[in-house]
Amino acid sequence: MKTYTITVNGNTYDVVVEEGASSGVAVAAPVAAPVAAPKAAPVAAPKAAPAPVASGAKGGVKVESPMPGKILKVNVSAGQAVKKGDVVFVLEAMKMENDIVAPQDGTIASVDVSVNSSVDTGDVLATLN
Repeated sequence: MKTYTITVNGNTYDVVVEEGASSGVAVAAPVAAPVAAPKAAPVAAPKAAPAPVASGAKGGVKVESPMPGKILKVNVSAGQAVKKGDVVFVLEAMKMENDIVAPQDGTIASVDVSVNSSVDTGDVLATLN
């Protein structure tokens, strides 16, 4: 008999394997419970909503990339008015297209990326007032 430690989906199990006498095939004996409690994955704290800025301040609210990827489309330009939920960028990540939307009503103060730009999580794509 041999004992192995196996991790499946974050749970660790001890498995005892004994060889079958006639077939030569290994057979795993079931184990009732995990060996150790799985480690909890770190949970990121939610980001606070951006605070509104006084009229006339340049670029008060940042539109940030939620994940690394490549910008496929830029649907806005500086000075353009947007409503909360309007698609301002299309980001390709892991061969999927993701809509990046305006977090609130406002006017685009600056567009900080262009088509085919590579971005990382948290990179500022645009700012709006």
